[in-house]
Amino acid sequence: MGHTFTTGEIVSMSLGIGSTVWMFVANRHLFGKAAGVKTSWVEVLSYIVALAALLLGWYFNFQYMREYEGVSGWWHWSVLAFANAASASASQDLFFANLILLPLWTMVAGRRAKMKVAWLYFPMSVVTSFAFAMALFIGFEDRQIRYNQAQKS
Repeated sequence: MGHTFTTGEIVSMSLGIGSTVWMFVANRHLFGKAAGVKTSWVEVLSYIVALAALLLGWYFNFQYMREYEGVSGWWHWSVLAFANAASASASQDLFFANLILLPLWTMVAGRRAKMKVAWLYFPMSVVTSFAFAMALFIGFEDRQIRYNQAQKS
């Protein structure tokens, strides 16, 4: 018998895939021969890390939702994130980085690089993973900077 996804998993995946597609559509000018930009090693590595982070993040989040069916949610997850000193140490880093630094970084650096919909990385991180959104931002920022340089030439 195959694995069937729960409604929560389908919603999470739909929002994650939808926000990722939105990011690529909004930045389609960066891709293709007309952009005059080749893919860099930074960009490739970023997309590989993004995909791994997305798949592992969803795997563990979906395990959590199934294990704690009926009580799972942001508040419950946050309480469990601080269940002991080791998890609390990692979680406080994640919370500061994802809730404050990622939005600040993507909006400021995104504006400087003239990136489109740079604000979307934070909400995307909520339905995918922090590492996914961060890696995707690094890849897009690298491409945008090279695109900007090519347009000046």
